[in-house]
Amino acid sequence: MLQENTGPKTVNGPLPPREMDSAVSAVSPIPAEDVSRQYHLIAREIGEAIDRVLPSGRYVLGPELTAFEQEYAAFCGTRSAIGISNGTDALHLALLACGIGPGDEVITVPNTYIATVFAITYVGATPVFVDVEPDTYNMNPLLLEEAITERTRAIIPVHLYGQPCDMQPILAIARRHGLRVIEDAAHAHGASYHDAPAGSFGDISCFSFYPTKTFGAFGDAGAIVTNDAALDERVRQLRYMGQKVKHHHEMIGYQKRMDEIQAAILRVKLRYLSRWIARRQEVAARYRQLLADLEDVALVLPSVAPDRRHAYYLYTVLAPQRDELRAYLTEHEIGTQIIYPVLVPDQPAYRDQHFRCGSIPVARRLLEQILCLPMFPELRDDEIERVSAVIHDFYNRLR
Repeated sequence: MLQENTGPKTVNGPLPPREMDSAVSAVSPIPAEDVSRQYHLIAREIGEAIDRVLPSGRYVLGPELTAFEQEYAAFCGTRSAIGISNGTDALHLALLACGIGPGDEVITVPNTYIATVFAITYVGATPVFVDVEPDTYNMNPLLLEEAITERTRAIIPVHLYGQPCDMQPILAIARRHGLRVIEDAAHAHGASYHDAPAGSFGDISCFSFYPTKTFGAFGDAGAIVTNDAALDERVRQLRYMGQKVKHHHEMIGYQKRMDEIQAAILRVKLRYLSRWIARRQEVAARYRQLLADLEDVALVLPSVAPDRRHAYYLYTVLAPQRDELRAYLTEHEIGTQIIYPVLVPDQPAYRDQHFRCGSIPVARRLLEQILCLPMFPELRDDEIERVSAVIHDFYNRLR
């Protein structure tokens, strides 16, 4: 059984001295995330893409979406991609396409965004929660077998913060028990596991293109990718009113399509995505360099498991004095986030909903310590250095 990690030690003894700039209050705020900086870099291309769509009169299921689906499938290394209205709808349709419904159980993690679990509830299935690994914060494969019952139909691993789950044991367990694997890759655009892209492992995989994601639209959008031709066909029917041929509705379907303008915008951004992910990795490396002297003394920095490429959607540290540190950063106009501040089984929405949850000590400990520092490709080196300086000053004051 996984033992609960006691977390990082508190500050004990002097830290390297750092003097804060006395004019810190006069400098510009550093946001936790900022999509406007990126827009200004590609505004002309975005404008051209929108101008290409508007005069065409094709705003739904047109050539831009077809082209984007082909390009994104190639990026993910999958047979197909299907543009969906948003990431939540992608999860919902993926579960329906896999035949998951009332009486079934789906295993996932408690520290995900609630959309992962809402999708399970939407189809009438029962969410089952297993604890996470203390170093990656992702699903712990060692706990899967004991959570499986005769009603289990699927597993949803969540690639949290941009680092893929340990997919080999998850897939092996799923095959052994005849279960579907639905990857929640909403945080993991461009991440990889054993040199294969996140989203290319499961029976079907779901992405969100919410504006602040590593790969974001200018509104709501999402995608499903798969190598299974039958699942591809079923999702395409489900997203457009259950029809293959217009006005012939073979199943109950939905209006959950990505529109042409979002597809055109995402085609522009896809050309830059690898470059932006590389910059995120540079930002993460700079944080590690600047904060290394605090590792295991005051902070736990993100750990990247072997054979994985972390896309760093978020740069998440563990801090025992999390709330005090966050308040200090806020005082110095540095934005932070807690992703996510409430475990799904503890959400009021699930007070009267049926779910199954065993012991989750790691997820509960992490909840008290997680803090996401500013992370986006356009974050400047001097801003990274200022974040580090303020963090050091906070811990120096605790001596």
